[in-house]
Amino acid sequence: MSSSSLQAQRERGKSMQKQECIAMLLAGGQGSRLGGLTHNIAKPAVSFCGKYRIIDFSLSNCANSNINTVGVLTQYKPFLLNSYIGLGSAWNLDNPFGGVHILPPYVGENEGSWYKGTANAIYQNLDFINFYDPEFVLILSGDHIYKMNYLSMLNFHKEKGSEITISTIDVPWAEVSRFGIVTIDEDNRIIKFTEKSRYPESNLASMGIYIFNWPILKQALIRDAQDHLSENDFGKNIIPKQIELGRKLYAYKFQGYWRDVGTIESYYNANMESLGGKDSIDLFDPVQRVFSNEDILPPQYVGPTAKIQNSLISNGCVVLGQVSHSILAPGAYVGEGSIVEDSILLPHAKVNRQSRINKSIVGEGAKIMSHCSIGREPGSNPQQAGITVLEDHYLLEKGSVIQAGSNLNSAC
Repeated sequence: MSSSSLQAQRERGKSMQKQECIAMLLAGGQGSRLGGLTHNIAKPAVSFCGKYRIIDFSLSNCANSNINTVGVLTQYKPFLLNSYIGLGSAWNLDNPFGGVHILPPYVGENEGSWYKGTANAIYQNLDFINFYDPEFVLILSGDHIYKMNYLSMLNFHKEKGSEITISTIDVPWAEVSRFGIVTIDEDNRIIKFTEKSRYPESNLASMGIYIFNWPILKQALIRDAQDHLSENDFGKNIIPKQIELGRKLYAYKFQGYWRDVGTIESYYNANMESLGGKDSIDLFDPVQRVFSNEDILPPQYVGPTAKIQNSLISNGCVVLGQVSHSILAPGAYVGEGSIVEDSILLPHAKVNRQSRINKSIVGEGAKIMSHCSIGREPGSNPQQAGITVLEDHYLLEKGSVIQAGSNLNSAC
């Protein structure tokens, strides 16, 4: 083959791999505030609304926005998450010129280390971004529940001539200390960013979704990596520094449903919201679908004496007792004479006969033996709004009585 043919082939290869915008999805967090739900798996892999896992929402948003190159940055307990994502075919993200790529920390020529922060995680994968040579990089978190067309945000970014755009949403003033808060001018340009301040100037919160012009992001990450005092975090370091440097940062105001499910209370409430009410995520929208890589299981079975009211029952479930205002993930089991109320049973959780479960989250594969009572007895100082949590694969002995707000794990 002539040198001119080789050069032409290389150029075709570059044009095929080059993307206007690629996504980097941060999915390595431990999620310690979710307690026993994340002792064995990363927070983005936690079950949500029965048939989904939390990361499904960000991946589905990418698919619905025609962003077909996604780097998923994993770290903590990655096995289930990695195997769940696979090649990305469940989200139609297995195309040959992009697709989903799992990006764990790795050892290079200059050794390697765990991801030290959100910015460091992206920094350690500069080669991956360089390979696609995008104009824009979309940075996402894998632990939020929402539907969003990222192309609308990208169009806003272009129209404003923005160098960095942050998706924002109004949050209740009582919750502002949980978020990074932005202050904007009349043109939505960001003039101040405060991470989890006790005395914020506004209630416009960052959603942890950023679009960067790639040259700006690359330069910012390299400088941040050279700063030994930095915590290598976008909210604490990268964003404030870019404002200080006079970069063009704009706030994209999102109007839809969005929940940060980083605590037991927020996770429980977001699940319960899906059972009805105006303020909930639409899981039945045929246009903006939420995809999942759910196991292939038989249909759910509802026994002759079973009663179900206002609940989500997934495939593979067996219900012989009563279920009210609850969510049963794939493979969950409710035995004869048992009553499950205001609760969430994660995949393959089992409630044996004659047990009563109230306002509880029962972890994956957990087993509750017969004649147990969970969450019905008030504790002396109930934690997490009285929500009782059993960690994954926990075995609760026959006849146990568990007070509301308890956390049951293998260390108990």
